[in-house]
Amino acid sequence: MNAYEKNKTILKITYAGLMAALCYVGYAIFPAINAGGTKIHIGNAFVVLGALFLGGLYGGLAGAVGLSLADILGGYGASAPRTFITKLVIGLIVGLVAHKIAKISHDHKHTYILRWAVIASVAGLGFNCVFEPSLKYVWYTILTPNADKAASAIKSLVAVTTYATLINAVINSAIAVVAYLALRPVLYRAGLLGEIDSPAAHQDTNTNTVNAQ
Repeated sequence: MNAYEKNKTILKITYAGLMAALCYVGYAIFPAINAGGTKIHIGNAFVVLGALFLGGLYGGLAGAVGLSLADILGGYGASAPRTFITKLVIGLIVGLVAHKIAKISHDHKHTYILRWAVIASVAGLGFNCVFEPSLKYVWYTILTPNADKAASAIKSLVAVTTYATLINAVINSAIAVVAYLALRPVLYRAGLLGEIDSPAAHQDTNTNTVNAQ
């Protein structure tokens, strides 16, 4: 591993730790609203934000660690393994769309960044609306059988298009995209966005900064 790769890894780990802390704060400190059996909270917004900045793996792991810790410390340790899996998947999907397909850490026009940040956020959180109750159903049907909780999971899956589920996804997507657009130019000017992405993306930061704003 050369010096650049070593520094990039350290930088990503540092940012991932920060995002994990923000995920914890977003869920544990700001109270969740229970609406129709669905908890509306902003923890997922930081999972998405981490994936937009750091890529799917680091962003997803940050969300998985931060929100699993929130479950454990909040007295819901039994749900922590499922939380870890679902948040990691959100990050991986957002990262796939944002970085593998759209390559948003490169120099692009503001409208391009906005469009793909929204698409990536909606893709990750939209998939989670189906994946989370499905995983819960499998969990309580096969791994730790519990008929009542399995039935609750099916109810949540059937009601995936209810206002509470949609509001949760929309709120978290909006927060993540707004925060990303606000912070991206700052990191770009500082050269940090290029370090996170690749050397080729920022061979001439001074020339490209204008388009990033």
